[in-house]
Amino acid sequence: MRIRRKLVYLLVILVCFILQTTVFQGLAIGSIVPNLLLIVTISFGFMRGKVAGMWTGFLCGILKDIFYGNLLGFYALIYLCIGYGAGCCMKIFYDEEIRVPMFLVAVGDVLYGLAVYGFQFLLRGRTDMFFYIRRIIIPEAIYTVLITVILYKLLFILNKKLTALEMKERDSFWLRK
Repeated sequence: MRIRRKLVYLLVILVCFILQTTVFQGLAIGSIVPNLLLIVTISFGFMRGKVAGMWTGFLCGILKDIFYGNLLGFYALIYLCIGYGAGCCMKIFYDEEIRVPMFLVAVGDVLYGLAVYGFQFLLRGRTDMFFYIRRIIIPEAIYTVLITVILYKLLFILNKKLTALEMKERDSFWLRK
């Protein structure tokens, strides 16, 4: 069952990556696209814990590094840290509560934007930080939080079904002996 769950998670990551890089590019508002990979990373970290958040974040980041990054591992490290942070909040996970994941996504997206600005623009001498915050970070965070309402519900249902299958399989294993 663990392999099935990991394959489903990998499929979700790939689908979100494809949607983010194709469909949502057409739905961009002022060249701002919601960060679906960040939503997936935070959701899995929040629902499954630190390790799941870190692995999901690493895979999401490495996908972004391979296709769009200048430096291999840059986005992987950022997403990994955000996934770990979301996993630390697992203890406050409640079924079907949407406010905490929305808050985590908002904070995660702002931290993501600041990290990208700090390491890719500020170190190159582009010091107009407030312009970047006002034109990129805040609008992207708002757009991503709005999409979180829909995507988190789907990921929550998927996680619930996978957990139920896992419990059913575990119970049947103990009943056989």
